[in-house]
Amino acid sequence: MKRNTKINLLLLIVVAALAVLPLALGLGDHKKEPFAGADAEAETAITEIEPDYEPWFSPLYEPPSGEIESALFALQAALGAGVLAYYFGLRRGRRQGERRATEGVTAGTANGDPAEGTAAATAAGDRN
Repeated sequence: MKRNTKINLLLLIVVAALAVLPLALGLGDHKKEPFAGADAEAETAITEIEPDYEPWFSPLYEPPSGEIESALFALQAALGAGVLAYYFGLRRGRRQGERRATEGVTAGTANGDPAEGTAAATAAGDRN
């Protein structure tokens, strides 16, 4: 097995363990809402410490239910992941294109004909 395959498999196992272990070990069973978000936890802690605390501002939009709030959060995460994937894919494509262009130019100039290297680089670019 390749080294990268082993690393990817190990990372996959770690991610699966992080997702399953809290459920399997019963973490959060003593709470009313065991997997509430950090915002709810912070609000509870603040009201325990300072009961008269008033927030500095209120949300621009308050979803009518928790399901809609979760769906909007998932949509936001998906859009962010899409933007990151596009960016990294674009960078990788550019890097591969530059490498192919330099390989084609180097191959042509190694034979002593710079025009041949340019033609090889152009042909390599046309195949993509």
